[in-house]
Amino acid sequence: MNDRPCLVLGTNNRKKGAELAELLSPIGLQVATLADFPKAADVEETGATFAENAALKATQQAKRLGQWVLGEDSGLAVDAMGGEPGIFSARYSGPGATDESNNAHLLTQLGAIPLERRTAHYVCHMTLADPAGTIVAESEAECRGRILFEQRGTNGFGYDPLFELVEYHRTFGELGAVVKACLSHRARAARQLIPQLVRLLDSGVWT
Repeated sequence: MNDRPCLVLGTNNRKKGAELAELLSPIGLQVATLADFPKAADVEETGATFAENAALKATQQAKRLGQWVLGEDSGLAVDAMGGEPGIFSARYSGPGATDESNNAHLLTQLGAIPLERRTAHYVCHMTLADPAGTIVAESEAECRGRILFEQRGTNGFGYDPLFELVEYHRTFGELGAVVKACLSHRARAARQLIPQLVRLLDSGVWT
């Protein structure tokens, strides 16, 4: 029997779940995902911001499962498109959206906009709720870059093959998991959240 405190990652995205689990591994928590809980809620992302959607995922699942749940919402904001796709990043190309269809739709929307105007940033908001559904910790971080004219690299997921970190002249799709675990919006948000998680564990309220 694993006696470490359990944290449920409030996502059905396997790649995102694996990335989050790796980022939080230094704490030594027992990490589960919604796939481990057949009775998990089907949370509608009705919030107007990443923070609101992360809160919905965390609080609703926590109350449903009686577990500590980390809700996370993230996406891409393109400056020349007024911040789109934003909170609609995962479903940007419509019902049944996939990473490929979303990337293709983004390139179509950007058209011939020159490279210097294709600046963008990833956003990640993380919210932790206790088993009663009370929010007890939050963090938010960004990672800035730009959108290329074609995909490069096969690592990562989402818009990673299009998202270039200018100072590295490489996309997240080319840089791979090790670099992404240091530089990404999700990594930065996790680093902000970890001290809050440690304080909760040290306080004894999380068992």
